Amino acid sequence: MPQCALIRHYSLRYRMPDAPRYCRAPAYELFVANLSTLEETDSLLRAAVAVSMHELDDVSPEAVEKSLDKLAAEVKRRVRSRSPQALIARLHQVLFEEKGFTGNMENYYAAENSYLSRVLATRRGIPVTLSLVYKCVAQRVGLKVRGINAPVHFLAAVEADGGWMMIDPFHAGRVLNREEAFERIEQLAGAPIARSDALLATATHPQWLARIIRNLEQVFERDGRRSDQLAMHELLMLVPDAD
Repeated sequence: MPQCALIRHYSLRYRMPDAPRYCRAPAYELFVANLSTLEETDSLLRAAVAVSMHELDDVSPEAVEKSLDKLAAEVKRRVRSRSPQALIARLHQVLFEEKGFTGNMENYYAAENSYLSRVLATRRGIPVTLSLVYKCVAQRVGLKVRGINAPVHFLAAVEADGGWMMIDPFHAGRVLNREEAFERIEQLAGAPIARSDALLATATHPQWLARIIRNLEQVFERDGRRSDQLAMHELLMLVPDAD
């Protein structure tokens, strides 16, 4: 479908209003501008940044991209082999061993954990945003990464040697096998789960974006921030195939 027709399709299907009722206009406009190309990682990134612009005044999508570029450049400088295993090893060295990206266990429910600019600055976040940082840096150095839309948790998977390695960016980039991933989900859920591959399904970009927004909906509801909760719901209703 041609780009102009695709944009018109989205506009008609989701009946996007000319102006948002609750979300700040700059955030809303950037968010909408990236929906028609959401399956591209750059569009997913910019849409996620747009979400943070509802609350934050000092966010620049270009600055976020430059921060990711800088991290990728550090990885590339250290790699002599172009093998995926070498790239992954250096990626983990930079992100987790040296920069210290990990989960914010002390203040898990802070809204800032869902804002990429803050995650990049503090190197703390929640699973879905840390996985997006991992994906964006990894793809900049030539790796393929997908999200894993697990219940109560979110993981990444990186392609290497014809297979996929599961990564837990929230736990400092720990590599998990299938059983360990299920055990992690059980630990967080507080109940036994059936070993089903459906629980480790690939996250589409709309699902990835929707999880970021739903996390913020829950944070704002808990904190009694009704107008901010409605702003997130307003964005969520625009995301195609979010379930």
